[in-house]
Amino acid sequence: MTYRDILRKVDHTLLKQPSTWEQIKEICDDAVKFETASVCIPPSFVKQAAEYLGEKKPVCTVIGFPNGYHTTAVKVFEAKEALKDGAKEIDMVINIGWVRMGQYDKVLAEINELKKACGDHILKVIIETCLLTEEEKVKMCEVVSASEADFIKTSTGFSIAGATKPDVALMKAHMATGKKIKAAGGIADFNDAEEFVLLGADRLGTSRLVLQAKKKGVDLDDEIQ
Repeated sequence: MTYRDILRKVDHTLLKQPSTWEQIKEICDDAVKFETASVCIPPSFVKQAAEYLGEKKPVCTVIGFPNGYHTTAVKVFEAKEALKDGAKEIDMVINIGWVRMGQYDKVLAEINELKKACGDHILKVIIETCLLTEEEKVKMCEVVSASEADFIKTSTGFSIAGATKPDVALMKAHMATGKKIKAAGGIADFNDAEEFVLLGADRLGTSRLVLQAKKKGVDLDDEIQ
């Protein structure tokens, strides 16, 4: 697997609270240069980034982030605003309290409301695996599989832990055919990323890989060492 193979699966991400436009602009430039799948940025920068990038790279943003306990109406409004501003992909956070209470019907309904707002745009569902039991993770695989969403996603990167390889393997085992998997949070390096991909991750949410590629000056067509 080459560096390019991995980078084309990366949502090049900057979601830290103190982020500035200069930093967002830099990751937009790097996303184009290193051929990542998208840039994943805060909603407040979507319009500026979409205008800056044009058709060169899709903009992804986050909804109900990072805690997921916004009302469904607020999440739908956020998503519609982001799409109006030029976002092409939406990563939403589920209401984890509903999961804890076993209210999976409400989680499913909310996901489908968000997908209705997204239309043909990609919707990824963040389930925050580090806060769920194994049984809840499996159940959320079933819920996302039954929904209209496109991806299940491990983590926000803002909780107690990020993606783990056992969680991606669990998702691969329990997700319906045609549904995709995004691993996000804590991906250490290209070797780590390759392992996540081999386990079944279709996308990777990270900022580290592009930074490492820049620092090393890698040839994108080289095999990962």
